[in-house]
Order: sequence, then C-alpha cells, then structure tokens
Amino acid sequence: MSLEFGQQALLSIISHLFFIGISFYALQALNFEKLLRANRVFQARLLYILLTIVIGSSVSNFFLDYLNWAQLLQNLW
Repeated sequence: MSLEFGQQALLSIISHLFFIGISFYALQALNFEKLLRANRVFQARLLYILLTIVIGSSVSNFFLDYLNWAQLLQNLW
C-alpha cells in the first residue's frame, strides 16, 4: 500500500515539474515588456515565475485527475 502511495507521489512530482517546464517554454512566446512598467525587472520576473507555476500546476492537476478517473473506470463493470 505504501509503495503505491510512493509511486503516486513520484508521478505527481514529475508531472508538476514537466508541465511547469512546458508552461515556462510556452510563456516565452509572449511579449510581456509592453504590459509592464519600466525599471520593474524583479517584479516582472517574479510575476513570470508565479504565472508559470500556476499554469503548470493547473494543467498537471487536470492530467493527474484524468489519469485517476480513467483508472477508476475499471470499477464501473
């Protein structure tokens, strides 16, 4: 039982890091300089990092929920 929890935890960590990386890569296509004030480099980078984490975590949670629901379908029959 604890092995299953460990595997699920490892899958969750890898999934979150993977989708955070993908969202970081995808956000680089946007030009944020036009939206931000001048001389606010630290705040702009912090916003960029937080936005990346939010998007990546949301997508990862969706992926993990979908995977869990697909496994639960076996109990339907």
